[in-house]
Amino acid sequence: MINRLIAILFISFVFLSSAVFFVIALLIWLFTVLFDKRLWLLHRFTCYWAALYLWMFPPWRITVEGRELIDPKQTYVIVSNHQSLVDILVAFLLFTHFKWVSKAEVFQVPLIGWNMYLNQYVRLERGRKRSIRKMYAACERHLKHGSSVFLFPEGTRSTTGKMREFKEGAFVLAKRHQIPVLPLVINGSKNAVPKNSLNFHGGSDVNLKVLPPVHPDEFAGLTTQELAENIRERIRAHVIEEAKPE
Repeated sequence: MINRLIAILFISFVFLSSAVFFVIALLIWLFTVLFDKRLWLLHRFTCYWAALYLWMFPPWRITVEGRELIDPKQTYVIVSNHQSLVDILVAFLLFTHFKWVSKAEVFQVPLIGWNMYLNQYVRLERGRKRSIRKMYAACERHLKHGSSVFLFPEGTRSTTGKMREFKEGAFVLAKRHQIPVLPLVINGSKNAVPKNSLNFHGGSDVNLKVLPPVHPDEFAGLTTQELAENIRERIRAHVIEEAKPE
């Protein structure tokens, strides 16, 4: 009962505060959209918006390793394993510029989804070929303009923490445009908010680790499928659940 009450209070705070933050985001967009073509300032504000919920919720103890491996002048295809809704908030703690590729349903969430539209994040309807083509086109446009793109190649959250197979979309973009892949590892988030649950599950230690970027000359001889598997193995080597015996 206490856990459910904590969850309700936290979710209520998120939506009530989002009403204020969205107004600020809209003002930033209105005053910067004509000269800030990448919407860098709006995304940076969104990073703080997301980070605030982690900073103000002590039961989730978040650590970030390897930020120094990110070159702020470099454009990346960013990929990560995916365990929980919390992964999205945690990724913003990188405070680096990128455009999310996210399922269409998230864009329908009031206030938060509207901010995603303002940021020109990339909307994807899974399983629809036309939407996949539009996703590729939007990602390619952002990459050409110097914005990294962030994808979860598993396509959906893992219920156990063990990784699913990687879809090839992110790696098609990396090879087609000769852009480095930036692998991330998230551990512990599935304990904070497991899939199919919005309940509070007690204190959780969540760690986001940045792995060294994989540059185009390192995957020049690999097929897209081989590159996807290569990056998956690099991430998998650091996922706690993957080290546990069956």
